[in-house]
Amino acid sequence: MKTITYASLLVLLAPSAYAASLPGDGANGKRLVDANCMACHQTDIFTRKDRQVQSLDALKEQLVACSHAAKTDFSASEMQDLLKYLNDQFYRFE
Repeated sequence: MKTITYASLLVLLAPSAYAASLPGDGANGKRLVDANCMACHQTDIFTRKDRQVQSLDALKEQLVACSHAAKTDFSASEMQDLLKYLNDQFYRFE
């Protein structure tokens, strides 16, 4: 019985542990994406099967490249918020 209870608890906690894996404010990240990224992109760019971003490091690099292209100077905390939102909502890299 303890094993079943313990296993159930782990299953219930797994999504929240994942969500907490990256620091940042996902709500602010969404606001930043909506205000700065949607002029050039629709969300399907994040979900297409042939997407170029295949890792968390590549996502970080892409954010830097896009911020230069958009002529937007995000702070370090804003970049972290963007990373958290995009990873939590679309990519799910560990």
